[in-house]
Amino acid sequence: MLARAARAAAGRVRGGAAAGGAILPRSAFPSAFLGAARSMYIEAHPTPNINSLKFHPGKPVLPHGTMDFPNARAGLQSPLAQALFRVDGVASVFFGMDFVTVTKADDELSWAELKPEIFAAIMDFYASGAPVMTDEANMPGTTTVNEDDSEVVQLIKELLDTRIRPAVQDDGGDINFVSFDEETGVVVVQLQGACSTCSSSKVTLKSGVENMLKHYVPEVHEVIAEDLAEDDNDPVTRRQREFMEEMQGHTYKTPAC
Repeated sequence: MLARAARAAAGRVRGGAAAGGAILPRSAFPSAFLGAARSMYIEAHPTPNINSLKFHPGKPVLPHGTMDFPNARAGLQSPLAQALFRVDGVASVFFGMDFVTVTKADDELSWAELKPEIFAAIMDFYASGAPVMTDEANMPGTTTVNEDDSEVVQLIKELLDTRIRPAVQDDGGDINFVSFDEETGVVVVQLQGACSTCSSSKVTLKSGVENMLKHYVPEVHEVIAEDLAEDDNDPVTRRQREFMEEMQGHTYKTPAC
């Protein structure tokens, strides 16, 4: 299973107050929503991906499942995602049932500068009363077992749902079953949220997910991540490609992710 990262002290904001006693200036929040901000309690947790933070607004985000918005265009189906993408420096957004994972585009960007704007965007959204998803959006589903699934696929889905997904979601991401090739024994999965842009997750996919599936399902020979269509102008995509190129011909220890 993907290793769970140690949890550092969570950043908190209540009525404009950040963790550690530091007070955010009133100018950091829209004046129209300062009243609503007093009733919100937002927690910000680190993830194994240094470029991603997991925000708990203290209110429901999705009724079930997860939603991934790898770019601003994908975020058009969610007013909350649109609000977050308007924050300069936000590269991708991911929703769980009770959390929002935000990934910044560049290592040089400071979370100290981004967090107040993200807090304000979340407060602003919930104060507006707008729906998280538009009516036209494809609402999330779970990795459910279908009647026509083979016995092997059913077991793979069950292991992903019960043994692997809880740990991955706890780290601000998700992993979904895509396909299984019975001839080659290859399982294809999709990484989302913090895990999709975390360099170490690409490495630990082998030592974590693959080892577990191979142990319980002898028919599984390999687990790989889905190769999605990439946007060459996306900074996160560029960083992922650079890391994978650097890995060629080298042996890496598998860090926690």
